[in-house]
Amino acid sequence: GPSGAFFNGMLAVALATLVPAAHAGDKDPLFVNLTTDDPHRASMALAFGGNQHGRGHPLTVFLNDRGVHLAARSQAGKFGAHQKSLAELMAKGATVLVCGMCMKHYGVAEKDLVAGARPANPELTGAALFADGAKSLTW
Repeated sequence: GPSGAFFNGMLAVALATLVPAAHAGDKDPLFVNLTTDDPHRASMALAFGGNQHGRGHPLTVFLNDRGVHLAARSQAGKFGAHQKSLAELMAKGATVLVCGMCMKHYGVAEKDLVAGARPANPELTGAALFADGAKSLTW
């Protein structure tokens, strides 16, 4: 009867609080929105993303606004260490997307992008940003 349904509902609530979902979130994707070309902030973003990727979280780095400079080979003199980090991340399976509108704004040509970095489009960016369980951080 009604009291049995109430008891079962309360039991379900109690069990849910007593038995944590031990693996929930363990492999949630991480979307790093990197908008800066400040070397220190960019290094922090790439290191944080790399650390989480190494713990099993699929990683997408979205370079937009001034962040597009990090992926421009013509900027290797200033961002060589960042480009090495991007290459290492991509070699380990991370995705690097570069905002096309921002590339156009800052004069970064697709042929100037570091190997493996791809111009973003709404489908690619949306698929990563809205993947089940995805978390997003911005620098």
